[in-house]
Amino acid sequence: MKIGGGRLGGRKLHAPRGSKTRPTSGRLKKSLFDVLGARLEGARVLDLYAGSGSLGLEALSRGAASAVLVERGRQAAGAIRRNVDELDLGDRAEVLGRDVFGALERLLAGLARFDIVFADPPYRSGDADKLLGRLGAEELVEPGGLVVLEHHHKRELRERYGSLVRLRTLKAGESTLTLFQRLPEGDAADEAGEG
Repeated sequence: MKIGGGRLGGRKLHAPRGSKTRPTSGRLKKSLFDVLGARLEGARVLDLYAGSGSLGLEALSRGAASAVLVERGRQAAGAIRRNVDELDLGDRAEVLGRDVFGALERLLAGLARFDIVFADPPYRSGDADKLLGRLGAEELVEPGGLVVLEHHHKRELRERYGSLVRLRTLKAGESTLTLFQRLPEGDAADEAGEG
């Protein structure tokens, strides 16, 4: 696994051993970063269920200002920290080795805001809808910001979760990336309780 483009393009990434993490396919990752394009410049990124950290680190390589990478698994969080150290990104990347919903509480308490959120919850968990509902109800994502959720292609997602509205989907094999955009403040009030 490698960084696909940007300043660190071609650099290898360490991944945790075993099958508990599922890296985003190279084809899907390339499509995603082609779509994100100039949005990455100066962006504040949150990478949830980060695995090896490949999405957050790719974003940093392509011009994002900072990234918070959240991964509960000890081996995976260790791999992310090793990647951050070897890529010399310690001043722009923070690794939180904890549960995603606990991390969200901490970030909200610290008034953190993000322009792009990547999330790759386990396919068989019920976390996708719960997470989208939470992100759509809170102010963690900046107005106009994006949430990118990776999920199994057969999983049905709603068109709207509070302030988050479905923008588009990208597919490769059994995996799908669905992009949601956060509406401006006033437009979400009627849907805030949904989720």
